Amino acid sequence: MKFSFDHLVWFQHKPENTIQPLSEHGIHVIEGGRHESWGTYNTLSYFGLSYIEFLGIERLEIAEQHEENKLITQIVQQLEKENREGPAKIAIRTDRINDLATKLKQDGFTVFGPLPGQRVTAAGDVISWSLLFIEDQPNQLSLPFFIQWKKSDKERLSAFQEQGMLGRHSGENSNFESVGFVVRDLKETIKTWGRFLDISPSEEFRDDVLHARCQRLELPGTNLLFCTPIGDGPAEKVLHERGETPFLINLTQTNQSCFFEILNGYWRYQ
Repeated sequence: MKFSFDHLVWFQHKPENTIQPLSEHGIHVIEGGRHESWGTYNTLSYFGLSYIEFLGIERLEIAEQHEENKLITQIVQQLEKENREGPAKIAIRTDRINDLATKLKQDGFTVFGPLPGQRVTAAGDVISWSLLFIEDQPNQLSLPFFIQWKKSDKERLSAFQEQGMLGRHSGENSNFESVGFVVRDLKETIKTWGRFLDISPSEEFRDDVLHARCQRLELPGTNLLFCTPIGDGPAEKVLHERGETPFLINLTQTNQSCFFEILNGYWRYQ
């Protein structure tokens, strides 16, 4: 069974308001479209097939009707009820979503789906996929959901290139190297995520910028970086204020070196 990083979902009251501030930091963001049956809409920033989705609620009365789509139940709770913007959940791409659902159930996970999904783009095109969710545990890091696109990776990448969606950041070769998560128990979280992704973690290391102990799970496309604070710093601040959550975007080949906070998340350019 093949797994690749697909995208990071970033909750935002008005996704369109990410375009200007991120462009000032060299990040190209485009209008996405509407998920009419979910009551949500988005803007998108692509780094090859890996991307960031800035997701907002357009029609709350529709979004509130969903129970099995755990991304929508999470955005209603976190964005509408708790007023918390920022990185929220990741999607992992697979090529055998039905087999994966069966395996996760056999491994003792509670799953929802596969569920159909689609987005109507600003140009009126319909993009389709299937989603699979794992039930989260209270007060723990939100588990990834899984996505299988109707079109192949090759077809999607070709379409992105034709539409001029790639290579438009200020660092044209910018690479979405990893997404960082802050967690309380590094060992236990790595064990859980490694088990259902069937990945062995890297050696533990210290990140002096984050003031944290960290380990990686290496996925095609974009790696997953898990961090437990070891003192005052960005990781401790996020854990204290927001709990276990994605919080960091690591970009490489950006032609610069900096670390900053914007839109309720941290960005590191290398």
